[in-house]
Amino acid sequence: MDLIERIKAKENGFSKGQRKLADYILKEYDKAAFLTASKLGKEAGVSESTVVRFAYELDYDGYPELQKAMNVIVKTQSSSLQRLEGAVKRYGNRNPLKSILKTDMNRIKETIAEIDEAEFEKAIESIVTARKVYIIGARSSGFLAEFLGYYLKMILDDVEVVDFNGEVGVFEQIHRIKPEDVFIGISFPRYSRITAQVQQFASRAGATTIAITDSMQSPMTSRSKINLIAKSDVMAVVDSLTAPLSVINALAVAISIRMKDDVAKRFKILEEMWKEYDIYDKKLM
Repeated sequence: MDLIERIKAKENGFSKGQRKLADYILKEYDKAAFLTASKLGKEAGVSESTVVRFAYELDYDGYPELQKAMNVIVKTQSSSLQRLEGAVKRYGNRNPLKSILKTDMNRIKETIAEIDEAEFEKAIESIVTARKVYIIGARSSGFLAEFLGYYLKMILDDVEVVDFNGEVGVFEQIHRIKPEDVFIGISFPRYSRITAQVQQFASRAGATTIAITDSMQSPMTSRSKINLIAKSDVMAVVDSLTAPLSVINALAVAISIRMKDDVAKRFKILEEMWKEYDIYDKKLM
């Protein structure tokens, strides 16, 4: 159950203070998610100890777990307008530059601590041995798919980044997917419905499915054989995808190292072509 479901299921047993806190969280979760237990208590008009007991009442292992649950609600249920309003509450009139950079740094640190290296190795092995690699990412995840596709096309023989040209068109692009293929789905909150559906289609076709997403609670993970978890965050109307991009960087580098002989041959040809057709301005190099 998510946070809202837990509150609804247990609300009849709440004390007066817990009910007051629950009402505040349901109305102001976009602000509450970024408050310490002490500050949340002050905002809701209850004590810090009430906040901590409330977390345990909802079967979380302390306030940090409750705070994570509030962040999930912010990511998955907030509209763009609510995100913007949340940013105004969070930053006020302060310049958000350093705060956002620090948040990105923290997401990378969390990713380093939590990513499963065995899953990462499985992803590399599956990709380098695949007949064909498909990649999909919608909306803000689209540039991640394009970025990964750009480099994998330099390394591998057959890579296709699926274009979003209507739901039917998406399925038409992958209808010939085979069990010896790999399908990489990239999705972060608010999760794309069509990306999850196409991932499911690829899984049923027998392809090795890889998800690059933000948590094991993501709708992508149940549809994927291999899951690469990279932490993301919500910055007003902008999705912070610094950590996911770092994981994609690492994936591309690891694959190029694994296939170093083939990659060296490909880049020798590319360098000659770039030189012949003056692709890069030598004056700027």
